[in-house]
Amino acid sequence: MKYPIIFLGLLLTVSCKQKAKSQNESVQTGTAIRLDSVSSDTSIKEEKPVLKTFEGLSDTTFVRLADFSEDFAYDMRYATENNFLKAKVYDCAECYTRVKTAKALIKANKDFMEKGVKIKFFDCYRPNSVQYKMWEIVPNPQYVANPDRGSIHNKGGAVDITLVDLEGNELDMGTDFDYFGKRAYHDNMDLPQEILDNRKLLKETMEAHGFWSIRTEWWHYNLSAATNDRVANFKWECDD
Repeated sequence: MKYPIIFLGLLLTVSCKQKAKSQNESVQTGTAIRLDSVSSDTSIKEEKPVLKTFEGLSDTTFVRLADFSEDFAYDMRYATENNFLKAKVYDCAECYTRVKTAKALIKANKDFMEKGVKIKFFDCYRPNSVQYKMWEIVPNPQYVANPDRGSIHNKGGAVDITLVDLEGNELDMGTDFDYFGKRAYHDNMDLPQEILDNRKLLKETMEAHGFWSIRTEWWHYNLSAATNDRVANFKWECDD
């Protein structure tokens, strides 16, 4: 009678081992599936738009700045009615410049980011046809450049900007963009020190990268190397 009991014990032992092996294989297989799934999900999450390079592009080519850097902020006012014209004059919001301007802006922004701030754009390249629209609304050379002559905005060498911290909060510059009054003048020193320091940081950094300002607008900067470029009417495409 002992032999059948022993035999039954052996059967139970073998059965348990096979069951454990099967469960272990199931767990391992399941783990492999989960790992594969995580790996696949991770690779999807890590996919980012590939930034373009300036290789092979001439300095006068028009480029979309966001294609070359993700480190800028934007509030393109003339694509809205939130501007001194009280009118939308761009079909859609985009920031284009010529290549040499884009290169200088990226270098300047690198310096700004080392100080914990970055550039935010209000306006960039402006087609000459838009300059005519603006002139029709406000035909005053004190506020809008005569489109027959054009402005450096029309050449792809001017930008209207401010600074924001790395969370996107604007630094206090004393006035809003396109405020036409003495409070916006660079030579107005009758302002709180914080505002003067913020304007100084903006001005000195931009000048160090080849830009020059105009006395009456703290936000406006022209690239010196773009002064002699031709007025352009290049128009970007808008997504439907």
